[in-house]
Amino acid sequence: MSWKPPPASADRLRAKLDDEFETVAKPQGLRRSSDARREQEAAAPAGPRDQWQRSSEERGAGRGRRAAAAEGDEAGDDGKSARKGPSLKMRAVGYLSRREHARGELARKLAAHAEDPSEVEAVLDALEKEGWLSNERFAQGLVHRRASRQGTARIVQELRQHGVDDGQVAELREQLRATEYDRALEVWKKRFDARPDDRAAYAKQARFLASRGFAHDVIRRILGEGDDD
Repeated sequence: MSWKPPPASADRLRAKLDDEFETVAKPQGLRRSSDARREQEAAAPAGPRDQWQRSSEERGAGRGRRAAAAEGDEAGDDGKSARKGPSLKMRAVGYLSRREHARGELARKLAAHAEDPSEVEAVLDALEKEGWLSNERFAQGLVHRRASRQGTARIVQELRQHGVDDGQVAELREQLRATEYDRALEVWKKRFDARPDDRAAYAKQARFLASRGFAHDVIRRILGEGDDD
C-alpha cells in the first residue's frame, strides 16, 4: 500500500488549531509573569519612597489613637464631659477680689456653675475659714458706701436682703441713727439748700429725703414742722 499525502484540507485544519493554541496560551503566560513580578516586588526590600509612605500612614494612625485617648481622658467615668473653665473656688475668689460679698449673694452667683448645691456650701465654708468671705466685713463695707447718700431705713433694708445677721443689723442701725441728721442735712443741701416757702415745696423736699430712707423726725428737723405731716 503506497503512502498518500494528506489532503490540503487537513493541513489547513492543523494550522488553524496551532494558531488558536498560541492565542490562548499567551495571555496565561502574561498573567503568570505578572503574578511572579508582584511576588518579587513584595519580597524585595522597600525603597525610600515606599518607606516614607508607610511611615506617614503609621504616623497618621498614631495621631488618631492619641486623639481618641485624649477624648477618653476628658470624659468622666460615667461618660459625661469633664467640667470646663475655672473651679468654683477660683470663681468665688475672683468675685471677692473685686468687692466684698455676702455669703448668700456669693452662693447665688456660684449656683449657676455648680452641679450640686453641696459643692457651693463647701466652697463657702472654706472661704470663710481662710478669711476670704466675711458677712461682717461685707456689711461694714456696704454701710460705708451708702451712708453718705442714704438713710438708715434704706441701708438696713439692703443689709437684710443680703442675709446679714440680725444682731449685726441692729448694731449697725444704732450707729447709723446716731449720724442720721448730719447725713440727711448734707444730702438736702446738695439738692436744695433752701428751705421750702410753701406747702408744695415742703412736700417735694420731704418726699425726696424720705425716698432716700431718712427718718421722718430727721426730715422735720431739717425742713421745719410745716403744715402737712
